[in-house]
Amino acid sequence: MIKNQLQHISRVNHRMNWFQKFLLICSGGNIHILRKTPSEWNKFAGIGGIVLFTAVFATLSAGYAMFTVFDDIWTASGFGILWGLMIFNLDRYIVSSIKKTGTWWNQILMAVPRLILATFLGIIISKPLELKIFEKEVNKQLNTIIQRNKTQLQAEMNGRILQQSGPFETEKKQISSKIADYQKSYDSAAVELEKEILGKQSGLTSGKVGFGSNAKRKSELKEQRRQDLENYQKQIAPRLEYLDKEISKVYTNIETERNKTETFEDKFNGFAARLQALDELGKSSAIIGLAAAFIMGLFICLEISPVLVKLISSVGPYDYLLDKTENDFRLYAKEKMEKGNAGTDWRIDDFKESLGKGNSENSSS
Repeated sequence: MIKNQLQHISRVNHRMNWFQKFLLICSGGNIHILRKTPSEWNKFAGIGGIVLFTAVFATLSAGYAMFTVFDDIWTASGFGILWGLMIFNLDRYIVSSIKKTGTWWNQILMAVPRLILATFLGIIISKPLELKIFEKEVNKQLNTIIQRNKTQLQAEMNGRILQQSGPFETEKKQISSKIADYQKSYDSAAVELEKEILGKQSGLTSGKVGFGSNAKRKSELKEQRRQDLENYQKQIAPRLEYLDKEISKVYTNIETERNKTETFEDKFNGFAARLQALDELGKSSAIIGLAAAFIMGLFICLEISPVLVKLISSVGPYDYLLDKTENDFRLYAKEKMEKGNAGTDWRIDDFKESLGKGNSENSSS
């Protein structure tokens, strides 16, 4: 009677609710063994909660990162859920693969690669969430980067304009200089003719008023230089037109390219661009850099905490039962192998014996 009452109380006290069972599954523990070890439920439920919340944060982190890339909430949600499930499964494997049996150093060696992997996952999960937390500051820094890139682009374009239009500009300046020389010669002849007619004495004029023989010669010289100027202008006009078109073409092509590039620069707000902005913010502002480091440290601690809990916790009933279960399977497998080997040896010996008897009978006959 008393025994039945104790069993009934035991069953009531050790009943597992659905949420507790869900957390135990999240912890990566063997649910069949955990049913036999109620004293371990709280520890594994805590580990399962950490694994679950890490997967939730990973889902939000990946979803935001993909939204900045695809700008589509459904694509971002789908990828975020997929990433969260992968992190969830990976964390369960990391925690469940740590065995409490063996020496302390064996456990440390087993935990080190898992801690490194967990740290790496913590960094990956934290970065998109840092971008969301500092979104306003990142957007402001993005505008600064865009304006800086546009200024650099304009300087590069100006350099290309000088490089490509330089030969045409040089030739155009040479032509203009030659036209100026022709114009100067014509102006000089016109001044000398005027002095000659007015009778102004100089080294090139006679000093006689009126249109005399000297004035006639100077008039012919003036007319000749005017014709030289006009002839050269007519001769060089097609070349000047060609040079102007080529220079205009250079400016047009580079301006079109600059407009296209600026359009791309205005869209410089993807995930990598935001990471660059966050990195520059961290370098320029010690407060933001410190806050980002604390956020990253928080997620790293969250990611490695299940491994640390398994590592520092003492060996419990679950670990003993798990070791016993695995050992039973090892012994069972070894027993089956030994029986199989013994059966094979017996059949080989029996075959050799039968073969020996057959050879003896053939030799007797």
